[in-house]
Amino acid sequence: MRRWALDVTPLRTSKDYRFLFAAGAVSGFGSFITYVTIPYQVAKLTNDPLLVGLIGVAELVPLLFMSFVGGALADYLDRRRLVLFGEAMLTVLCGILLLNSLADEPHLWVLYLVAALTAATAGLMQPALEGLTPRIVTPDEIPAASALNSLRMQVAQLGGPAVAGILIASVDLAWVYAVDLATFAISLLCLFAIRAVPPPPDAERPSLRSVATGLRYAKSRPELLGTYLVDINAMFFGMPQALYPFMADRLGGPKVLGLLYAAPAVGSLLATIGSGWTNRVHRHGLMVVIAAGVWGLGIVGVGLSNALWLTLACLVVAGAADMVSGLFRMIIWNQTIPDHLRGRLAAIEMLSYSTGPLLGHVRSGLMARTSLGIGGSILAGGVLCVVGTVALAAALPKFLRYDGRNGLAQKKAEDEAWAARAVAAREPTP
Repeated sequence: MRRWALDVTPLRTSKDYRFLFAAGAVSGFGSFITYVTIPYQVAKLTNDPLLVGLIGVAELVPLLFMSFVGGALADYLDRRRLVLFGEAMLTVLCGILLLNSLADEPHLWVLYLVAALTAATAGLMQPALEGLTPRIVTPDEIPAASALNSLRMQVAQLGGPAVAGILIASVDLAWVYAVDLATFAISLLCLFAIRAVPPPPDAERPSLRSVATGLRYAKSRPELLGTYLVDINAMFFGMPQALYPFMADRLGGPKVLGLLYAAPAVGSLLATIGSGWTNRVHRHGLMVVIAAGVWGLGIVGVGLSNALWLTLACLVVAGAADMVSGLFRMIIWNQTIPDHLRGRLAAIEMLSYSTGPLLGHVRSGLMARTSLGIGGSILAGGVLCVVGTVALAAALPKFLRYDGRNGLAQKKAEDEAWAARAVAAREPTP
């Protein structure tokens, strides 16, 4: 059983990681409550699936820009300070949602504006947050830390939507947003307890040139391109969350909404708890492709189902597959990318796992307005997800053959070479 059980070594060995884990767990729980509540509020104000899906468009544009800014800053500034600043901004935005919900007639434009500003803030802070983990745990602990980070997120994704469904069905929306606001206070205290994380030696100043350096590096690594493209394909075609409020109407009402959001997290949680086997697998690219295909098959099942229990079961399977894909993508990223580029590459990673779902919301909403309807939109997306995954696997043979042991050795060599160049640059010329 130990070979399969979750490895908690980073929680035992690193005080900073314990605080980071606690901050993310508490803040993530509250954020998922709001993540469910905003689409629900838009759906009730408009009764239009496309307008719910357009929340993704409002989030995408600022995310595209600010992620590159955040990535460049994460390689130049103290990453802990950037995370603290972002968390404070998210606290303010949650307060605005609370005030808007107290109005006699809540403003729809406020919901879109806050969604856009939240995405911008996430783009600014997420690269720094992603870059913190490799600095506060050892390279050998990265697979375990990746699994723990996923566990933290999945517990939040499981508990947050479930609580949101209960709260939405029983209290005013202002109280729902107030719960999220309270979680930020705890998260900020935990983040303050983490030691400073200064930038690498001779870090590059944020500029278009430094951003271009990160893009060129990502383009030069087929294993990185594979992680981005496979996930974008899976999420664009197979992400039906914009349709959850409408699915809930025919499956049982508002209390079912939380179950729909939480079901994938159940699968993710089960996959994470049993993730000990990932330390012994080295064909990381192959595992990402297989998991993405299973995700698509799970979404196909959701599209075909008319029963709540079967819909939830298919979402559980899809969530487990998505978690396996995510674990191996995080291992590839954290074990192969040199530290002086970690922030900029984290920005690209964020775009890869964010743009797919955001555009997927629009895709599912548009298709749902056609003769396909809600179920047809989900079914078509699942089928296209599987087809796209197979096509990408055929087009990226180097990604399929990628061996994680080679990537770890390459990262070590690149970090040592960068440090040597930094020392040489500081030495006076004879």
